[in-house]
Amino acid sequence: TLIPLFFLVGIWGGVQRQFAAYRFFIYTLAGSVITLLGLVALVLKVMETGLTATPFSIPDIAAALKAHPLSDQWQIGLLLALSAGFVIKVPLFPFHTWLPLAHTEAPTAGSVLLAGILLKLGCYGFLRICLPLLPAAVAGFGVPVYATMAVIGIVYGALGALAQSDIKKLVAYSSVSHLGFCMLGMFALNSEGITGAVMQMVNHGLSTGALFLLVGMVYDRYHTRELSELGGLATRLPLLSVCMVFICLASAGLPGLNGFVGELLALIGMFKANPIYAAIGATGVVLGAWYLLDMLRRAFFGPLKEPASVHGPILDINMREALAVVPLMILCLWIGVFPKPLLDTIEDDVREVVKMYPQPTASTVDVADHEKTKVER
Repeated sequence: TLIPLFFLVGIWGGVQRQFAAYRFFIYTLAGSVITLLGLVALVLKVMETGLTATPFSIPDIAAALKAHPLSDQWQIGLLLALSAGFVIKVPLFPFHTWLPLAHTEAPTAGSVLLAGILLKLGCYGFLRICLPLLPAAVAGFGVPVYATMAVIGIVYGALGALAQSDIKKLVAYSSVSHLGFCMLGMFALNSEGITGAVMQMVNHGLSTGALFLLVGMVYDRYHTRELSELGGLATRLPLLSVCMVFICLASAGLPGLNGFVGELLALIGMFKANPIYAAIGATGVVLGAWYLLDMLRRAFFGPLKEPASVHGPILDINMREALAVVPLMILCLWIGVFPKPLLDTIEDDVREVVKMYPQPTASTVDVADHEKTKVER
């Protein structure tokens, strides 16, 4: 994904395309190199235990680490190295600075690929490598560090989106906030949280990918994305406006649409693990509805406002554009109304990850509360 997106942004992007492409390339490559070195160090360390199976097989490495656990220092060091590339790809705060510029300067196809594929690789790396292979480091060190980065990213990304006048940059900052929910649910380390994280990865690809497509359609017609130059577009582009309202509501997490399922499960999972993190993360839901509805109000409703350079009729969404957006809308509705098939698909894999992390039971919680009461007395 790195090389194709580098050329997509650098050749077919906007005015600052070369700067955005090189910044994206350097950030991502630097993190990937550190992750590769961490992976090599992990394999070499495991091979010292006498591993004779395939050295890069994740199940074999996990079995070897379970039989011969590494020291806490080694686990934390390997977690930091392996996660270096992942936190940049997600991206987690404060490693997000390359993303808004890359999205803004990328062509529409590049933005859709960034949102739908590249950003998920960071979350997938955590879920596929870090959580199964280094459970002690993840539980003891990773949760406070990465969950904190996630909640900061949720709030910061939402506030950043509120401050934007460029619609595409607004959607880019919304990605920082939405992917924070993925990481927040993942580091709850329970079935609800990790299931919500995986659901949110799928939902973000659908909703945000569709948003970038729709913003690109507006730009093709008006050659601007500035909210100050747009208004009342629903009177000129009624069908495109219907699509935009639907996708914005899905992205905001309206019940009955796909965004609601992932965010709810992620917050429930984190509430069981740490209610404070969940409460802070929940503010991102409110802020998300705020910046998306405000964008709709300013650009699509109210008095008609168009750039002075626009002359002649502006055509509504055409068949080719509808064929790109409508299937995504159908998937958003289907997942929101009937998420069970997707939940069933990921259930077994989530269970395999969760069983590595002891879950508090009602009896242990009661005993802990009883002991706490005795101490207080």
